[in-house]
Amino acid sequence: MDKRLLADLFRERLMQLLDRSGENQSAFARQIGIDRSALSQLLADKAARLPRVETLLNIAERHSVSLDWLMGLSQDQGLMGELHPSVELEERPDGEDNTTLLMKWHAEAAGSKIRYVPARIPDLLRTPDIIAYEATGTHQSVAGQANETVFRLDYNRQPGTDMEVCMPKQTLEAFANGEGMWAGLSAATRAQQLRYMAALIRELYPSFRLFLFDEREKFSVPYTIFGSKRAALFVGGMYLVLNNADAILKMQRHFEGLIRATRIHAHEAADFVDGLPVP
Repeated sequence: MDKRLLADLFRERLMQLLDRSGENQSAFARQIGIDRSALSQLLADKAARLPRVETLLNIAERHSVSLDWLMGLSQDQGLMGELHPSVELEERPDGEDNTTLLMKWHAEAAGSKIRYVPARIPDLLRTPDIIAYEATGTHQSVAGQANETVFRLDYNRQPGTDMEVCMPKQTLEAFANGEGMWAGLSAATRAQQLRYMAALIRELYPSFRLFLFDEREKFSVPYTIFGSKRAALFVGGMYLVLNNADAILKMQRHFEGLIRATRIHAHEAADFVDGLPVP
């Protein structure tokens, strides 16, 4: 589901809740923790706008509806929704992005720790040039990838978020050297990305913490653990989603093993990125 369609469905359901409440826009906005102008923007026909995760949660809780229904993923308004199987495959249609799923999963895990092993440079730390380069190379939508990056960065700037990211230090060294999939990138573009990344790591710390391990000692596929709710393994264009508590616990222990193997700790990560030579 692209962002425009998602925004349209969300707006329709928000209008339903506003009509059902019998309140004016000012009172409705106040109850869900935003001001009237922000509500007006969400209700505007021509705006492909989506709310913050915190606002989604406030709307769902205040009006006793499920996140799935609010975001147009289900016709069931009930808070419980459908029971999920222990393992699911969530596939992204060609040309679309994962923003819808990410918004839902992050909203459900609000207040919990997010653990993330990225496939390459963490999404929220990418510059527009890197987003475009990676999306074009993998035949994905540049706009869709930009949406994901904006959402993840916006999420991590909200108060109370807690995210740990583990990745091989060799990934960043290969990027700095222009090796592998980044062989076509200019030194200037790579240097700009590293400066931008280091600045964001400093800005977001300690609610966002980057740990770097040695891939000669540890191996991991890309995945994200959303608190105790689910673990989503990224397998290229789709997610293998684990909903079973025992499976999620095992993934949490795997992540803790990566943390224990850390060579560059979170308080050192920005300096490490800043110090990478770019030939």
